[in-house]
Amino acid sequence: MNSIRRNTLGMLSMLGIACLSLSACKRNTPVFNGIDITGADYGSDFHLTGHDGKTYSLKQFKGKYVLLFFGYTQCPDICPTALTRALNIRQQLGADSTQLQVVFITVDPERDTPPLLTEYMHAFDPTFLGLFGTTEQTQAVAKAFRVFYKKVPSGSSYSMDHTAISYLYDTNNKIRLAFKHEQSAEQCAADIRTLIQTQSS
Repeated sequence: MNSIRRNTLGMLSMLGIACLSLSACKRNTPVFNGIDITGADYGSDFHLTGHDGKTYSLKQFKGKYVLLFFGYTQCPDICPTALTRALNIRQQLGADSTQLQVVFITVDPERDTPPLLTEYMHAFDPTFLGLFGTTEQTQAVAKAFRVFYKKVPSGSSYSMDHTAISYLYDTNNKIRLAFKHEQSAEQCAADIRTLIQTQSS
């Protein structure tokens, strides 16, 4: 009987330690509103031209959080909504807003010239960066980020169907989160604050 009692107490003690360990793990694991894609094997980098004429890649933003979105300037709804949300995210972050760089990659380099990208970015926030490439570069970077886009004829012109996901990178240029189009600025800002706290702890 004493042996059974000792074994039972020993098992309970081990379970108690295991539960404490699990609780500690849960406390240390950040919970996000967005989709956690930490460690994803795609979207590792880009090499494109900015609306300011400079060449950019992810490594140039090391030390900052990068919010990246694919779209085009003549988009009637999704892109303006995503960029307005990005602006609201920066406002939600307050003093931490300087740690966030918003990057917009056009899937319509045929029409999105540097002057047009400059005007479009400045209409939302002068700190936003618009990037473009050749048709071949655009195809390659979209494939590398698993982003779909397609030209859709519309009368004498055309529109672009495209993926409406925003990617978030941490200060080490590692892809961390994917924000769905319907997520609010408050939810996205909360996730960025969580990452800031996690990386600073």
